[in-house]
Amino acid sequence: MSVREDQIIRELSHYIHEHPDEKMPLMPVYDAARDHAQRGTCTHSRRCPLVTTGAVVVDERNRVLSLRHEGAFALAEAEPEAQDDSLSGAALRLLAEAVGIREVWTEPDSEDPFLIDVTRAGQHGYGPRLRIGFRYLFRAHSGAVAPLVIETGSAAWTPLGEIGIPSVRNRLHGHLVGAP
Repeated sequence: MSVREDQIIRELSHYIHEHPDEKMPLMPVYDAARDHAQRGTCTHSRRCPLVTTGAVVVDERNRVLSLRHEGAFALAEAEPEAQDDSLSGAALRLLAEAVGIREVWTEPDSEDPFLIDVTRAGQHGYGPRLRIGFRYLFRAHSGAVAPLVIETGSAAWTPLGEIGIPSVRNRLHGHLVGAP
């Protein structure tokens, strides 16, 4: 993976500074990334946390782009690949590959992850490791997704209240609508 551990450390450090109440669940990945960076290799026998990245794309009506995955709609998420030079770049590559969307933008001061969520082993499909999901917030016009993609059911614009991941739904609601 071309996304280096020092990039992960930098993103985590900034996020933890902005969200200190979320520090404890993020420390395992921070410590593992720091250890990888110092040693130049993984010495955790593949037990270190797994980093994924995802793009949360919101349209002009505050609906969220969801992709068809295993018979249901889900937010776009994947592991960074060798050609990815950043976590946010990996998230955008996934969108381009899955639904052809390229015309997205970030809001000013929103380049960093808007949410980093943690899922314990056994509660995700990535195997026996802790999963750390870096989620980046992007904006796009609903027309940026080709109508055929929507018509065939490969993707859909989902109302904010129907997002199935509570941490994402709540953070988006706070960001888009304002804190309750």
